[in-house]
Amino acid sequence: MSATIEQGAARSRGVVLADPPAPIAASDPSQWAPNEHINRRSSIPFILLHFLPLLAFVTGVTWRAVALCVALYVVRMIAITGGYHRYFSHRTYRLKRVPQFVLAFVGTSAAQKGPLWWAAHHRAHHKFSDTERDIHSPKRGFWWSHVGWILCDKYNKTDSDAIKDFTKYPELVWLDKHDWVAPWALGFACFFIAGWSGLIIGFFLSTVLLWHGTFTINSIAHVWGRRVYETSDTSRNNALLAVITGGEGWHNNHHRYPWSARQGFRWWQVDVTYYVLRVFAWLGVVHDLRPVPAEVRAEARRLPPGV
Repeated sequence: MSATIEQGAARSRGVVLADPPAPIAASDPSQWAPNEHINRRSSIPFILLHFLPLLAFVTGVTWRAVALCVALYVVRMIAITGGYHRYFSHRTYRLKRVPQFVLAFVGTSAAQKGPLWWAAHHRAHHKFSDTERDIHSPKRGFWWSHVGWILCDKYNKTDSDAIKDFTKYPELVWLDKHDWVAPWALGFACFFIAGWSGLIIGFFLSTVLLWHGTFTINSIAHVWGRRVYETSDTSRNNALLAVITGGEGWHNNHHRYPWSARQGFRWWQVDVTYYVLRVFAWLGVVHDLRPVPAEVRAEARRLPPGV
């Protein structure tokens, strides 16, 4: 019903839209290619790491470790959302070479693979969003879009052709190939700062929370939320996810205009990542933050209520 309303509203403005996205339904895993199934052996470390925070019953939990957990979640989430996503994937602002590397290094400490791997795959998601060629569409089910696509063999390699604008920097190529350096270094640092509790809670727990906070944008933000823009995919705005991810939950906004450094298009749409970028722009580190065009903002207001 809402898709029909959107199409009608668009036609009234002379806008030609693609057919509305088909309802989300899980496909039959038996029809998937062999390299699209979870590699159980290589997934063991990822699965086991989820149980490591339980060692807190042995090590105890200190306030210093809790502070580390919170700080590392926030800082690394911003590095993913503001760095991996809004900078490396979409080029929504400019950085000089040194801060570019620092941002990439902090991003790798989140243990979500390298910046080139992450950005190349995200560009593919936008190019084929919610089609059969989308790498993590919920049409294959919640767990596939949330984490299954990462644990299969099909998407292990970095698509260098999709990220040529950054493969020209040898330091980024090196970091992409050695994405384990920053997480290991951070883990040791947490141990030295707060002991075993710092490692278990400060590092491992914050990393697990960070993983699933990030993954919700792939699995939930295309299923639950409000659509205020007429996009050909199933993206939605979800305020709760925006809080969890520092602003990424305004996902329908983002799919309508992915070239903006800001994803919370309205003043009341909290976008912590954008606020941080504004601070760094004021400090002269970030340059040329790309805004949301006024006509894009106005387009959402013309949609019928409840769409």
